[in-house]
Amino acid sequence: MHIRAQRRWPDATTLRHLALHIPNALLSLLVVVPASFVLALLTVVPVYGWAVVWLLSGVLALWRPVGSPLLRLLYGLHRPTAQELARLGPLWREVTARAGVDASAHTLWVEESNAVVAKAAGGRLVRVTSHAVEHLPDGELAAVLARELGHRAGAHAWARLITHWYSLPGLHAWRLLRGSVLRAHRRSPRTAALVVLALVLVATVAVILSYGLLLPVLTAPFLMAAAARGAELRADRYAGDLGLAPELTALLHRTIDSGEKRPRLPAVLARLLASQPDHRVRLHALEQYGAKRP
Repeated sequence: MHIRAQRRWPDATTLRHLALHIPNALLSLLVVVPASFVLALLTVVPVYGWAVVWLLSGVLALWRPVGSPLLRLLYGLHRPTAQELARLGPLWREVTARAGVDASAHTLWVEESNAVVAKAAGGRLVRVTSHAVEHLPDGELAAVLARELGHRAGAHAWARLITHWYSLPGLHAWRLLRGSVLRAHRRSPRTAALVVLALVLVATVAVILSYGLLLPVLTAPFLMAAAARGAELRADRYAGDLGLAPELTALLHRTIDSGEKRPRLPAVLARLLASQPDHRVRLHALEQYGAKRP
């Protein structure tokens, strides 16, 4: 079965993902601006110059000559060996032919991992785990590749990359402040209380500059998780449209049988914060393609 060629274009889940990460980017901006003042004192580059460099750095990360090496470094990827390429190459050409996509527009990379499925890496990298290459049957491995292609068709991968990149300054600042609180608490509870007060003030400013309301910020983790689940379901449908619903169904049952670890949270909270949809939801969605339990 062949479907009409689809250009990579942001879908609804991608747009929601970008919107929900605006507070993270603004928090990072609150970190970058003071740092720009310090760097301006030490160099000849003006304050706005450093801020502009940071703003443009995300776009630069999307540029293939820069983004691909960065992603390989972040995820520890390696090019497929001759044996791995012998398995992946024919399957990848089959999947892209079904989708009407140029196979050479993307590059295959392998992550050393015992997981069945790797998360979308971003850019033009198609990332699979060594476990999938070594242990999955051809049909299920083709389903994994189809889902990766589905993430790219909806621009899910680059949205994750760009939001992660612009969240890094705020994330590192939060880790630094959290470490400072712990160290201060060991030395003096009063000092720790002052540091916590400073953190609350910073968080309040971030809220005011983002949405102006506390509720959206408190609900952001749940909304982000919901957007991530939506992206995964869209990738499943993409694989189903390529005629790989039976293979994907078998892969989901294999994942269930493998007994992957779940977060130690109350069941309802774990479901709301999960970035992956419940397997029953995914299997039910695939039934429209006539896919049943193998």
